[in-house]
Amino acid sequence: MKIVTGVIVGFVVLVAIMWLTKTWSAANKSKPFMNSEKTYHAGLSSLWPIAKAYWNTQRKAPAPKNAVPLETLTQTLLAQSTEDAVYRLGHSTLLMRIDGEYVLIDPVFSERASPVQWAGPKRFHQSPISIADLPSIKAVIISHDHYDHLDKAAIEQLAAKVEHFITPLKVGDYLTDWGVDPIQVTEFEWWQSVELNGLHITATPAQHFSGRGLLDRDQTLWASWVIQGLHHKVFYSGDSGYFNGFKQIGELYGPFDLSMIETGAYNELWSDIHMLPEQSLQAHIDVNAKAMMPVHNGTFDLALHDWFEPFERITLLAQQHNVTLLTPKFGQAVLLENPQANELWWRDIMIDPETDKAEQRVNSNNMDELNEVVTDQN
Repeated sequence: MKIVTGVIVGFVVLVAIMWLTKTWSAANKSKPFMNSEKTYHAGLSSLWPIAKAYWNTQRKAPAPKNAVPLETLTQTLLAQSTEDAVYRLGHSTLLMRIDGEYVLIDPVFSERASPVQWAGPKRFHQSPISIADLPSIKAVIISHDHYDHLDKAAIEQLAAKVEHFITPLKVGDYLTDWGVDPIQVTEFEWWQSVELNGLHITATPAQHFSGRGLLDRDQTLWASWVIQGLHHKVFYSGDSGYFNGFKQIGELYGPFDLSMIETGAYNELWSDIHMLPEQSLQAHIDVNAKAMMPVHNGTFDLALHDWFEPFERITLLAQQHNVTLLTPKFGQAVLLENPQANELWWRDIMIDPETDKAEQRVNSNNMDELNEVVTDQN
């Protein structure tokens, strides 16, 4: 009886959410931002299958049961090198040293990716470096306003040690509301860019959506980013479904030394806004990068797959398509001059390695079918 009641209550809540959203949207005077190719509709027709999938899916490992390996970072350790490098801090949070300056992407340091810290997706691991231990930051780049990419507490703590905050249109309003000086904030439309002492940062398209509550759907823009220094250039996808924009970005700004591509929190039910692993690999190929670092994984449980599945699937795909894949431990340096950090660290903390190895062999056979959608252009 409790289960039936729960289903009924959940259905009523979904209907109420959709009614409120529709009512507010009709009355709101601001024109929502839109994707260039696909319009993502989160109507009742799409929410109900998602709710059923969450209800019915049984997972073996939604989160790691053993400690996730980290390489601790400090200002002292960072100062021991001047080489251009990327350090993955968690999920989509990336610290980059380029031309001697530090750039921080989508800084999320809170315990939960949620509007409240007593509920919501909880971290699998701590950040390899605290905000207090970070060096002075030339620029913080935000891809969009979702809680796993825009962390209010982190922004408030970072404000005093960051020179520039760079965001898509209207995302900067959050930052100034949270106490960041407006003179520090620059907002961009797609294809707009800024030059900071020789460092070029360009907002490029992504296929996603935005909103931090029930009534602000698509009122801020989302973006991917091109970051170019004197010697190296990288691409960060932000959150995105697969679309032709990746080819356009590659044609206009490639080749890249490194692509940091969303590969996690995916599902067929929402693949228009979050790429499946084979699509992530294709996006990497499209932008024309020498090496690929899969991000948006390994820190929060935001979907229905096991926590380690994105690493396994993209590793198999990369091997089969001769793509240089970088899966560093959190906190490990990836040098842009010769990026090499393909460690299979997650396999050491799978809950049942022998069973997982058997499943990997099965998955490897299944990959042949998945690979038909990937065009290897290398």
